[in-house]
Amino acid sequence: MLQVITRAQAAACVREQMKAVVPRTETVDLHRAAGRVLAEDITAMLDVPGFDRTTVDGYAVLAADTFGAGAAVPAELEIAGDVRMGEAPSFRLRSGQCARIATGGMLPAGADAAVMVEHTEEDAGVCLVFQGVAPGENITRRGDDVKVGSTKQQKGTTLGSSQIGVLAALGVRSVPVFQKPRIAVLSTGDELANGDAQPGQVQDVNSFLLSAAAEACGCTAVPLGAVPDDRAKICAALEQGLQAADMVLISGGSSAGTRDMTVDILRQYGDVLFHGVAMKPGKPTIFGMAAGKPVFGLPGHPLAAYFVFRLLVREAVGELLCLPPDRPLAVRPLAVNVPSNHGREEFLCVRTDENGCLVPLHTKSGIISVLAKADGFICIPRDTEGLQKGEETELYLL
Repeated sequence: MLQVITRAQAAACVREQMKAVVPRTETVDLHRAAGRVLAEDITAMLDVPGFDRTTVDGYAVLAADTFGAGAAVPAELEIAGDVRMGEAPSFRLRSGQCARIATGGMLPAGADAAVMVEHTEEDAGVCLVFQGVAPGENITRRGDDVKVGSTKQQKGTTLGSSQIGVLAALGVRSVPVFQKPRIAVLSTGDELANGDAQPGQVQDVNSFLLSAAAEACGCTAVPLGAVPDDRAKICAALEQGLQAADMVLISGGSSAGTRDMTVDILRQYGDVLFHGVAMKPGKPTIFGMAAGKPVFGLPGHPLAAYFVFRLLVREAVGELLCLPPDRPLAVRPLAVNVPSNHGREEFLCVRTDENGCLVPLHTKSGIISVLAKADGFICIPRDTEGLQKGEETELYLL
């Protein structure tokens, strides 16, 4: 009989066990860092920008020289020289002088503003300024973007294009990241087919679904395929997974039927820490440790297997990669009443209607297409009668 615990207890158990697993790190080139997770804080070693620069094409000036300038009475400034891109000016501006400058160019010493070229005219080495500027106008000061010594990317950050852009601006060209945890994925069941299904068989979905889920959350999938309900073959596949990966997922064989042997096999190789979670779908979930590595027994139904991955396996991945806690994408009202009285937390796929309200996509655990139709999922707390139409509800990404 299942000894059911709450999902919160199950998640806490998973996190506690993962604390003893030491994550591996490596250094990768910034060009190859997209999607990787930082293993250390990155502190700025220089200011960005590294010098005062203009944000417009035009003329570097002393702002005070332009006060009161207008179309009728322009300010007349001597052109002291040109600022070349990528070079530091060799001259200093004195009052009454200006310098030609392009966007991004380094301000010469003495300048404190820039005038847009559209508001000027040149005549015999003199720049006529038809619109005054204030100190600091049309320029960016050194360190306005990033100050030296500040922490710009934190450990546990998943690097996307924007984060990589910031690191590139800091002069970073390689970064310390966590090695991708390897997750072995095994499907079990006499009924599983891989391609050509005979009458009474179903396609092996979980090998592909769970492998893709592993890759999507920053891991490397190690697909072991599908094996029949044969103890020796499941044991051999588990041993292969324990050797090849940091974590093993076994889908199927986790419920209380006579042919569901995953829990007994896990006891043979290690410790079963829980078997049964008060969640719907996913009640017969198993978790244990074997050879110092986490092993999950997931339901065979694809939707249930996916939710166990999303809500519990990712707890293990998050502990390994120092990922931030799961947070809702948004809080939106329900479009309809959602009854529930299962004594378990219930998780429902939902879509967002034209009014921005959440519409449940009711289905069964054996159905997989609902995942592709959903905008996310909601949680109905255990021991409630459900949620009411209009009730503000947290929406989570699948």
